[in-house]
Amino acid sequence: MTQGFSHHAAQRTGARKAGALHRVVVIVDENSNPFELGCATEIFGLRRPELGRDLYDFQLSSAEPRTRMRDGFFTLTGVAGLDATEDADTVIVPNRPDVETPRHPAVLDAVRRAHARGARLIGFCSGAFTLAEAGVLDGRRATAHWQWADSFRAMFPAVHLESDVLFVDDGDILTAAGSAAALDLGLHVVRRDHGAEVANSVSRRLVFAAHRDGGQRQFVERPLPDVPDESLAPVLAWAQERLDLPLTVADLAGRAAVSPATLHRRFRAQLGTTPLSWLTRERLALACRLIERGENRFEVVARRSGLGTAANLRALMRRETGITPSAYRRRFGPEAASADAT
Repeated sequence: MTQGFSHHAAQRTGARKAGALHRVVVIVDENSNPFELGCATEIFGLRRPELGRDLYDFQLSSAEPRTRMRDGFFTLTGVAGLDATEDADTVIVPNRPDVETPRHPAVLDAVRRAHARGARLIGFCSGAFTLAEAGVLDGRRATAHWQWADSFRAMFPAVHLESDVLFVDDGDILTAAGSAAALDLGLHVVRRDHGAEVANSVSRRLVFAAHRDGGQRQFVERPLPDVPDESLAPVLAWAQERLDLPLTVADLAGRAAVSPATLHRRFRAQLGTTPLSWLTRERLALACRLIERGENRFEVVARRSGLGTAANLRALMRRETGITPSAYRRRFGPEAASADAT
């Protein structure tokens, strides 16, 4: 299970030159998948006028002047060479469908050098194969698309593959399972770098779910319903408006007019998680937003987010983010935002 909102690399990213944007470089290799490249561009490469500031310095790079994308859909030209990765804070490695074909040696060397100097590495979908081939995943946790799990384990037995999660955050190396999970991981990284409020803004622009926990299952069962009202959307929306109340799983089940056991099965089938886990993470996300908006009284944050007590807030934040509420406020509160803007 990955830890949502984690901040393993906070010290390293905080050591950058004051005022400099976090630099993200995407490596594109022969036969790379356009979708994941688009995901990276959407999340890390677009300007953010709605936020009044940009979040990242973004660039594409390739080992060759002309790079043929997957199945010859198009050829990418006019991007930087691999030397662009040398000063990147985050390097997103290439992914492609032909997982058994060796990667470009220069690409693997660039990945190794980035890892050696402490850059954060990200692999979307089959990007885990690139990371493993570069030798940086030995003894580490990772995930990849479920259809390649057996091949990955056979090729890289030293890697701890978690084949039934959306993404894995292993600190300085992060991997996502499949195409849509690239968006989940990208938003997780934005949340890790800039806080929950900014990540929610980015997700709204994408018209995408603000937070799906990395530990949710890759393959979610979605059988055709026998009745038209089995969607969880109404009860989720109802609960999100009442997070400050002492809601229980029984309350959610009552609102959905089903038994707790049936509700549990629907959560597992439609969201890949349990009602209690969903409720806890929604409350924690609300607590983070309240802190970012300037609420300094943690007892008030805990009460308004439905977490009860400041002690419970501290325990959950430390478990899920790796830092205390006070540390989160210093990193993402209004004073930190004002300092970033100057």
